[in-house]
Amino acid sequence: MGPMHRSFLFWLTAVLLSFVLDVSAWAGKPLEQVKETTDKILSILNNPSLKVPGKAEEQKRLIWKAVDERFDWEELSRRSLGPHWTKIDSEDRKEFINLYSTFLRQIYLNKVEYYSGENVRYERERIDGDYAVVEVWVITRTGKEIPATYRLKRKGADWRVYDIWVLGVSLVRNYRAQFNSIIARSSYEELVRLLKQRTAKEE
Repeated sequence: MGPMHRSFLFWLTAVLLSFVLDVSAWAGKPLEQVKETTDKILSILNNPSLKVPGKAEEQKRLIWKAVDERFDWEELSRRSLGPHWTKIDSEDRKEFINLYSTFLRQIYLNKVEYYSGENVRYERERIDGDYAVVEVWVITRTGKEIPATYRLKRKGADWRVYDIWVLGVSLVRNYRAQFNSIIARSSYEELVRLLKQRTAKEE
């Protein structure tokens, strides 16, 4: 291999490495992306123009848009249904994802009015391949600190949340236990009926 050929290969390697580094930087780290979403939500909650009468629905819409962009609803649904996920077809899965995310949206947005200036301190992140954990503390106005953990999965350039632990309690495990109980007592169809009933009541 001649000097010119070697120089070209070194140049090509350097270009490829710089591209990979650029892509990695562009993708961002899970903690950075969780913080970005949280900051966006806090900004909406603290926006004076959205606190005036008649703006409540607009505020909720903007908040949910930020939440929706950060969550992996399919992964969350799969884990919440556990072994029952493999027993339903693709159309049933789509229906369940839509019902479950709507159900969680209603619960989450109904809590928005109770926001009273809580803030978040970011502790650390741990990355293991395509999965990551981000640990934070939610700080109340009285100074009380509540531990919370986000579990995320990489999807392209994004890190998407598929579970949240608060005070040692997992969102996924909590609902998986409830869903399993309903299915064992009755059927998967009954679970879907109950979710439809719950989401229809609060629309």
